[in-house]
Amino acid sequence: MIPQKNQFSKANEWDEPEEEYIRAYSKAEIIALQQNNANKYPPVSPWKVVAAQTLVTMVSMVAWAVFGGSVGVSLYTQSAFLGGLISVLPTGLFLVRLELAKKTSKLKPEGFLAALVTGEFIKIATTLMLFLGIAYLVPGIAWVPLMVTYFLALKCMWLVYLWR
Repeated sequence: MIPQKNQFSKANEWDEPEEEYIRAYSKAEIIALQQNNANKYPPVSPWKVVAAQTLVTMVSMVAWAVFGGSVGVSLYTQSAFLGGLISVLPTGLFLVRLELAKKTSKLKPEGFLAALVTGEFIKIATTLMLFLGIAYLVPGIAWVPLMVTYFLALKCMWLVYLWR
């Protein structure tokens, strides 16, 4: 049997609908949604992230001091400190850049975006300089404690969300 011309539907079930329905909210509805979300999800201070990174760095230093090679301040403890420093210092510089941008009298969205981009550039450049500086200037660095502490400090945003 040969299929006839218009036997099958032109619309495929995989096709997207032709027009999408977009609901316009009133100003009162937007304000109510914002207040509801603000009550459910209070904003997190970015300085709490820096505090959590510092705390995780100190805990990691103590752990490497106890469970590392020799008990006490050793190369493992110093390496853990440097790993935390590589995470805390750039984050602090980034936040200082954003705080300075907030204090300008005429902050427009494009100005804040420029501050965000330059702050992120400062953060990346500082991180790279710290890694390279430590690699060249600190003899016999223990890379495992440094990297473990660095990655733990980077994941502190999740710890701050648990504090809420």
